[in-house]
Amino acid sequence: MGSVVLVTGVSGDLGARLARLLSADPAIERVIGVDVVPPRGDMGEVRFVRADIRNPVIAKVIAGEEVDTVVHMSVIATPGTAGGRTSMKELNVIGTMQLLAACQKAPNLRRLVVRSSTAVYGSSPRDPAMFTEDMAPKRMPRSGFAKDVVEVEGYVRGFARRRPDIEVTMLRAANTIGPRVTSPMVQYFRLPVVPTVLGFDARLQFLHEDDLLGAVRHAALDGVHGTFNVAGDGIVMLSQAIRRIGRPSVALPTFAVSQVGSLVRRSRVADFSPEQVAYLTYGRGVDTTRMREVLGFEARHTTASALDTLRSAISPGPTMGRRVAVLEHALTQVRGGARG
Repeated sequence: MGSVVLVTGVSGDLGARLARLLSADPAIERVIGVDVVPPRGDMGEVRFVRADIRNPVIAKVIAGEEVDTVVHMSVIATPGTAGGRTSMKELNVIGTMQLLAACQKAPNLRRLVVRSSTAVYGSSPRDPAMFTEDMAPKRMPRSGFAKDVVEVEGYVRGFARRRPDIEVTMLRAANTIGPRVTSPMVQYFRLPVVPTVLGFDARLQFLHEDDLLGAVRHAALDGVHGTFNVAGDGIVMLSQAIRRIGRPSVALPTFAVSQVGSLVRRSRVADFSPEQVAYLTYGRGVDTTRMREVLGFEARHTTASALDTLRSAISPGPTMGRRVAVLEHALTQVRGGARG
């Protein structure tokens, strides 16, 4: 008999693709996909169960299906996909707490894989060139997705201490990009003119969507206990990334980038949060030695090649006109405020 795997967040593209990928593996007996709304498209052999991980009913699903592996893909970075920042925090933090409480009671569970993020390290001028997994952020995140990730990881570590019999793998994924990804970073690169912070050129590191799925699949099947940075090799400067995807840019003072970000965010064209402004100012790099030598996973795409796959996906489309209008309005507002 193979593994019985439960995947959260299967209404999202990455969660759905991961569930289908796992269901095709002969080492897995069956896959149960969980979310509050059904996934789009054919899920193949994946059995979908409508359930909210914020509700204790998830414990009955795990016990009733005799799940031995849980893959938590519901830690999301974009408020719009969750119905706003409040719902996003509830799903990320409260949802993780309830899921871990259910796992705590599951007698058959032997493996937990959690998709986390390198956002846990924050972004500040005091950051090291490369973060290793045992380093703490130089400036603790105080809001947004990054703060959610800090809380989620704290709960996961507590769970690992309470259930030492369960193999817990936490994957700190770098900003994930690719042709099918909707994320704050991809939305930023989709802007018709990309605003940058005057006087700064952030160091960036990315993870291709296929490598994220590959890393999570590897952890679900052959993972080891521990926390791992997961990213493509290499660093690119923000200016190089913008040129690589073929977008024009405009350099603005920090306050102006923040104002433009706020206006763009309210228009729902892109999720341009204060933490993203910090990331675009100072950047972030992570060391992936443990990913290769301990986890045993190698990313196929470098940071640069992941960017190359994004270029064709952000070509002008039917929504470009609206994005142009929103950005022009935001820049006009900022210039008007500066003159005032």
